[in-house]
Amino acid sequence: MVVATQDAAEARRSFQQLKNRLHRQMVDVIDLSKAGELGDVEFRRQLQALATHLCSQPDLQLSEADREAMAAELMDEIYGFGPLQELMDDPDVSDVLVNGADTVYIERNGLLEQTDVRFADDEHLLHFIQRLVGQAGRRIDEVSPMVDAKLPDGSRLHAVIPPLALRGPTLSIRRFKTNIVQFEDMVRSGTLAPEMADFLIQSVRGRMNILLSGGTGAGKTTMLNNLSRFIPVSERVVTIEETAELQLQQADVVGLETRVPNVEGKGVVSQRDLLRNSLRMRPDRIIVGEARGGEVLDMLQAMNTGHDGSMSTVHANETQDALHRLELMIALSGAELPTRIARQYIASAIQIFVHVVRLSTGERKVTRISELTGVTDGEFDLEDIFVFRMAGIDDSGKVLGSFYATGYEPQCLRRMAAKGFDMNPRLFAARELKTGVDYKPRY
Repeated sequence: MVVATQDAAEARRSFQQLKNRLHRQMVDVIDLSKAGELGDVEFRRQLQALATHLCSQPDLQLSEADREAMAAELMDEIYGFGPLQELMDDPDVSDVLVNGADTVYIERNGLLEQTDVRFADDEHLLHFIQRLVGQAGRRIDEVSPMVDAKLPDGSRLHAVIPPLALRGPTLSIRRFKTNIVQFEDMVRSGTLAPEMADFLIQSVRGRMNILLSGGTGAGKTTMLNNLSRFIPVSERVVTIEETAELQLQQADVVGLETRVPNVEGKGVVSQRDLLRNSLRMRPDRIIVGEARGGEVLDMLQAMNTGHDGSMSTVHANETQDALHRLELMIALSGAELPTRIARQYIASAIQIFVHVVRLSTGERKVTRISELTGVTDGEFDLEDIFVFRMAGIDDSGKVLGSFYATGYEPQCLRRMAAKGFDMNPRLFAARELKTGVDYKPRY
């Protein structure tokens, strides 16, 4: 069995090496000056014909199926994602991770899987990375061996090459998904309970400031996209992101994206710069894709000065950890605020905390929805409204556990009611909540 696996891997490597050689032949033959004269469609047709001709050479001894596969991959090398094209076409794949020429992993439905995809060698992988990075208007070489970029389809790319990458070029692609998972799907799949979804929807409509926390890949941005669905269409929204991922449906949305420095180290535009500038754009709400540094102080100031209903995300392992990270980021802003003042500032700005977790089984759960009511004796007053309690994993690999309403009635209900958004207090009665049901927002 091991020998068969090794033979298959060697066959895939040989296939990629042959494709690499044919690709170089195509590059030598192509007259790029004709591309503008012929137009994209005709130029692509001629490239396809050339690829088919090269793959049909008798000395290659390729079967008909291999010839078709080789021709298709040659076109992918020029226009697409090369050996990764099939993975990038799979809607269930959220991440593609390349650890050198012979090792490619994917994340599918929250779990990592090793694939049988191979590159010809490290040089092939390096040229592939350079092509993708070049399409994004960036560069990667020994002088700048690490790069973050956004691909034309919206996916995020991170690459590291030698001498920093010790085992060969490394590439990570976070897929950009056009089909956003809806709240209805989340309830049906058990990510959160209907009562939790209803409360979050009303919190958005009632203009509560919301912070979502969680680890990498937990689903914070997906949740933020869902919440943004319920912002009234009459409101003006400004989004600020390092890499544009939010897909708001409102008509009056201004999307701002940061800019990295150029080769000379100039031209950088940070999230803090964008946030300060956004206050002059007459926004009703500001959405910061991910709070990372000193811009947190400006975000909190906006939340405290008439931009109710603003939202953001932060990397954290727990809700309490998210609060401590906010304190740290305020310190990074250069504002020398005493801890007591900084905590009061946070408590007056943010009302609702939502913590999202990706479990070891790949499932994603909203494990905690909490309300921050203030500061007492220098400590945050954080009350859990809904929680998820895990009880183990069953034989099929599914998580055992339930969502619960803690019995705490949020103080923000009065603020929401004053704005015309009433909720039934019985929604918060202490009890176990059901999931896996067909759900439609009740509010």
